[in-house]
Amino acid sequence: MQPIRVVDMGEVSPVTSQAVYHAVAYAMEERTPDTILLVTSFQPYVSIGYHQDATKEVDLEYCAQAGLPVIRREVGGGAVYLDRNQVFCQWIFHREHLPAKLEDRFSLYIRALVETYNRLGIAAYHRPINDIHVSGRKIGGTGAASIGLSEVVVGSLMFDFNHELMARVLRVPSEKMRDKVFQSLQEYITTMKRELGYVPDREEVKALYLQRCEQVLSRRVEPGALTEREWEVVKELEERFSSEEWLYQKGGLRHSQVVKIHEDVHVAEVTHKAPGGLIRLTARMREGRIDDLTISGDFTILPAWAVGALEQALRGLPLKPTVISQRIHDVYRALAVQAPGMSPEDLTQAVMRLEEAR
Repeated sequence: MQPIRVVDMGEVSPVTSQAVYHAVAYAMEERTPDTILLVTSFQPYVSIGYHQDATKEVDLEYCAQAGLPVIRREVGGGAVYLDRNQVFCQWIFHREHLPAKLEDRFSLYIRALVETYNRLGIAAYHRPINDIHVSGRKIGGTGAASIGLSEVVVGSLMFDFNHELMARVLRVPSEKMRDKVFQSLQEYITTMKRELGYVPDREEVKALYLQRCEQVLSRRVEPGALTEREWEVVKELEERFSSEEWLYQKGGLRHSQVVKIHEDVHVAEVTHKAPGGLIRLTARMREGRIDDLTISGDFTILPAWAVGALEQALRGLPLKPTVISQRIHDVYRALAVQAPGMSPEDLTQAVMRLEEAR
């Protein structure tokens, strides 16, 4: 196989930091090399996962007042505050060059990060499904997506982290809960600075990471640059990612708890914590059937459009466990759905909470 192209973007704008790896994926052709991007945003911002509802996950009013852009990515996972204290490590590979099973893909990708931390003297380890921990504290998560001809896996090298701002940008029902979030972030999120007592040299860490990538992948890496076509797609995606239509696409029915429209029509929002992440359902129920449904959350699912297929497949069904379970299993099987930690049984449990909410 040809060497892996490494493109070190340095510091770029928030929207570019998200658009660039999508662009390399969308522009990929048969002759395009597998690519590792190293990217840092020079400005703080908030990124939300593809399946999340921005209005429910992020305090959009505060972000606007604070000048923090909010950008939806096409990769799953949760809302996160990002700044120049992280170096994003983004793999955009041809599908056949990475493991077919999503769990194995995460394991391979995470191994290079874990070995980098280990060489720095940090006792990091892979905590399945897709987290990296040090003594029970998280030092990074990862996400994945299938885009065009490529498989994309993303994560970061965590030099430092602003726990206070992370707690502030999240949408929570009370300041008491926000205090609890801040306390939990401080307790359970760690960084290189916290573990080592200092911030290591950024260029040295990046070089060490690329060495570990070579070892893990058994392939050479060599410096490269984006093509003219890739830059064109970057610009196109920057425009899309900056639009309100893209940010609010998961808005759906913006009701909370249960609202009775009349005797036979209710609107409800329920959540279910699966091993792979939070599942949130916003639904309108009519005469005991699912009349409309939006699925969101911080899970990872491939293909990404399986969420829309599941939403469509469940509409019109009665809230009966056997019927719901069978339909979800049918969709998982037909689309070869990969959703680590979110089985058909997890989704069935989430749907049946709508019955409890009526």
